[in-house]
Formats: sequence, structure tokens, C-alpha cells
Amino acid sequence: MLTAGVDLGGTRVRVGVLEGARMHYWEERDSEVLKGPDHTLSIIIHMLERAKETMPFERIGICAPGPLDYKLGVLLDPPNLPDWGLVPITDVLQKHFLLPVRLLNDANAAALSEAASGAGKGYESVWFTTVSTGVGSGYVNDGQLIQGARGCAGEIGNMIILPEGRHQSNLNPGALESYVSGTAISAISRERFGWQNGAKEAIERAMAGEKEAVELIDETMTYLSIAIANIVHTVNPAIFVFGGGVMTQHDYLLPILAEKTNARVYASLQRSFDFAYAVHGNEAGVLGAAVYVRELNLS
Repeated sequence: MLTAGVDLGGTRVRVGVLEGARMHYWEERDSEVLKGPDHTLSIIIHMLERAKETMPFERIGICAPGPLDYKLGVLLDPPNLPDWGLVPITDVLQKHFLLPVRLLNDANAAALSEAASGAGKGYESVWFTTVSTGVGSGYVNDGQLIQGARGCAGEIGNMIILPEGRHQSNLNPGALESYVSGTAISAISRERFGWQNGAKEAIERAMAGEKEAVELIDETMTYLSIAIANIVHTVNPAIFVFGGGVMTQHDYLLPILAEKTNARVYASLQRSFDFAYAVHGNEAGVLGAAVYVRELNLS
């Protein structure tokens, strides 16, 4: 069965058509979300129509930034999609294509793709975390995506790390995302050192051995390790898979994170879980959305 996957992001929208795990069609372009949901949805519809001309898919899976209600298929005013409000995205696509459409969080889609055919393949339980502009996670246990009652399982970006700490956008004061996201690293490095080129500059300076940068990245990995240790003690995954722009230098960052995490868990759990970098990159959302809708029993 051919299934279409759509990855709606704050800057890009991607469409692919899969048969099994093989990608047969791919297109991406600017999502133009600032022009409003009607405009962006028309872009998605046109992209899917072009795909369907040569690859007659039977189902559509779409992933998008949260929060969202995956049961109702509605976006709930996501911060990365400004002024979108409540958007019944699955209803719009179902009425146009007369096909089953299902919605899920983009981090959940990436988790599914990495568990099915990526860095987490072969592991019983896979925790995926993206550290980019924001921070999001998804959890797959025994092949099943764990979404929670409202689809918000894995929203660790809002996990409180330091009560009454830094406050960023609509997050809790002291939330993880306010310390480890690319947005946060950029803001902190600018405030402390006057650096203007974001998280990439801070990480590159740390890799070059600059004392201030080394200390900043060590602090960042400390906060992230607290969150990961909490997850170890809560759901005990077999592997943690990381993606997102901040983690691009994974050869440098993951050993630091692994050491700090192992120091914060029970001795009996130390080194009982693996760390890996995601392999699917920009295809993760499309792959995961297609896998999700393909495996659902829609009868």
C-alpha cells in the first residue's frame, strides 16, 4: 500500500510517498506559515495532488508542531505556527482527497521513523529527542507510539529543571527548553559573551577549547542530562536517539551527555541504555507520519 507522509514545519513543508519503508516520491518547499493556515494548507494540497498523479496513495499521515489533539486532528495554536489558532487540518485534507488522514506530533513522527528503520531499529524501547529551535520528544515502546491522553507525552521542553529559572516564550519558568534549545544557547551566549552567531558558534568555540564556551556547553549538557536521567527513572528506555540542529556535533556532545546522565541514575541502571544520533534527518517526519497512518487499523 502506498501512503503519503506530510511534515508541516515552521519554515518548510515536506511531502513523500512510501511503499513499505521505501521512499518513492519527495518534494519540499517553504511552508509560508505567516500567510495563515488557508494559504499553507493550499500548498500542502497542491503538493499532494502532484504526488498522487504518479503515486496513487491510499492514506495520508501528517505531522506538525504541538500542541495538537491527534484524536480530533486539530492543531492547538502551536507556538511555531503563529496566529494559526485551532486548525482542523485532518478534516480539511479528508474532505479534499476523500482518504483517511491522521495527525501526530512531529517529534512523535521522528520517534516512529527512528524506531522503525533508524538508529533505534532492533531496540525494544526508543526515546527520541530533538534539540533544535525548541525541544521535543517521542517514545516508542514495543513498536507502539506512546502519545498519552491528549497526545502530549514526551513534551519535555516544558519540564522544569530550575524552579523560577529562565523564562522563554510560553514555557514554565526554568523549563528545559529555556536552557538547552538552540534559541536558549543563542540567547545565553549573546547575554554572557556578546556572541552573535547562535548555538553553532558556541559549540564550535567549545570544540576549539575556548574556556567560556566549554563551560557553557558543559552547563547545557548538565541540564539536558537531568532531564534524560528523569526519563530513565520514569520509563527506562533501551536507547536515547537525538536529532535536531543543536545535536549535529553529536560526536562531541553525546559522550558528554552520556557521562553526565549515567552519573545521575541508579548504579544498577548505569550504562544499561545507549545513546545515538538520528539517521533520518529531514526525512524523519515524513517517514514517521507515513508509518503511523499505514499501521493504523482504520476499518
